[in-house]
Amino acid sequence: MSNKNPVNTKKHLTLFGFFALTATMVMTVYEYPTFASSGLSLVFFLIVGGLFWFLPVALCAAEMATVKGWDTGGVYSWSGNVLGEKWGFANIFFQWFQITVGFVTMIYFILSALSYVLNWAPLNNDPMVRFFGVLIVFWALTFSQFKGTKLTAKISKIGFSIGIMIPAVILFILAIAYFATGGKSSMSLELSSMIPDFSKLNTLVVFVSFILAYAGIEASATHANEMTNVKRDYPLAILGLVILAIILNTIGGISIGAVVPADKLGLSTGVLQGYSGLLAHFGKGLDWVVRIIALLIAGGVIAEVSAWVVGPSWGMQVAGKQGLLPKSLSATNKEGVPTKFLLLQGVIVTIWTAILTFGGGGNNNLSFFTAISLTVVIYIIAYIIFFVAYIVFVLKHDDLPRAFQISKSKGIRLFFGFSGLILSIIAFGISFVPPSQLSGPGVSTTYLTILSVSFVAVLFIPFIIYHFMRKKNPLPAGQKMPDLSDGSDE
Repeated sequence: MSNKNPVNTKKHLTLFGFFALTATMVMTVYEYPTFASSGLSLVFFLIVGGLFWFLPVALCAAEMATVKGWDTGGVYSWSGNVLGEKWGFANIFFQWFQITVGFVTMIYFILSALSYVLNWAPLNNDPMVRFFGVLIVFWALTFSQFKGTKLTAKISKIGFSIGIMIPAVILFILAIAYFATGGKSSMSLELSSMIPDFSKLNTLVVFVSFILAYAGIEASATHANEMTNVKRDYPLAILGLVILAIILNTIGGISIGAVVPADKLGLSTGVLQGYSGLLAHFGKGLDWVVRIIALLIAGGVIAEVSAWVVGPSWGMQVAGKQGLLPKSLSATNKEGVPTKFLLLQGVIVTIWTAILTFGGGGNNNLSFFTAISLTVVIYIIAYIIFFVAYIVFVLKHDDLPRAFQISKSKGIRLFFGFSGLILSIIAFGISFVPPSQLSGPGVSTTYLTILSVSFVAVLFIPFIIYHFMRKKNPLPAGQKMPDLSDGSDE
């Protein structure tokens, strides 16, 4: 069994290229309405989530990713070297599998934006049209990835610029002009409104959305070995992204909430409502501007989907090269892309699309919230394994050399590890509480049934795969984890 790095190791990713690739995975303008629905307490949630969850994920990932020989395989390598290969495989599996559900949510938004641009309601409301719309968008992006991560990086750079930064800048300028010209806020801006009402369970449910908004920053670490200077650029890119995400999300959420009343805010269309509300303050006949912005944001989400199509799949490919997947799924084309694995991923996304689109009887809100919650609970399991691995790493493997270290103090590093672990466990538990937006007879029951059955089914899959694949392809006696190092000094 080869121990060489199975992915394309050409050092072609610059600091900005890697930053853009990562940014498109964790920063999206379309999540601003979710933040706005919390009122001014969004500031509290973003800061708490950013400092005590997002930052720990970023820092812990940076530390483990820069351990010599651990820059290949992502969480499969990190958790596997610390907790054992079975847990490493479960970690990368959950990280990958959650996005097969998350793709549906992201493309739902793309269709919603296009529905607004084209003034074609069925694209957003008709289940059958939505189903085929998701498939067309996803399969087109999947086939585009067969050219390798160099193309993905280009798509990410363009998508980050036109789909995230430009719409965000326009939104901020409009918000400043709105208030400067006497615009009134629909959201209470009193400082007392910043502290959430913890006596209401729905308050905690909202926090899960903030965790999901920050999720994914560690997935791009599987591309670390493709950076021109990983030891210097990886930590810089990650830390810069944490700061920028907190600032942009805070300003964006407030900008939307200021002009769209909470009872009229739509989660999939709220960002466009925000632009419409701001522009309406300056006169009529500006709907064409909103349509252009909708296209730009849709382009940003397309770039996000593009980045996620290949992100976690690299880690699964590494595990597959070690005998944990059939050889046919680990095969790559001349660009180093696991094309057959991406085709399998596409089949799974197609199945999820059918379940989530039609499983709720065509109820758009039910489909949307179930997709979000299922993505969260699967992903949170991956984060729980990740943080447990980091804590054990600090306690038992602190002597391993790495290019980046959070602090020389073991106590500070354990603080970040336990902070992320505790918030992950809290987010997992409250994900099963039906959102207040779901109303109607039997809707909450359907939501819990689809969510619980799907989660339990997914939970056992990696352990079953690992059992049978390792029985077929056992590791050498006494070896607990394959050596993933490519033998270089990078």
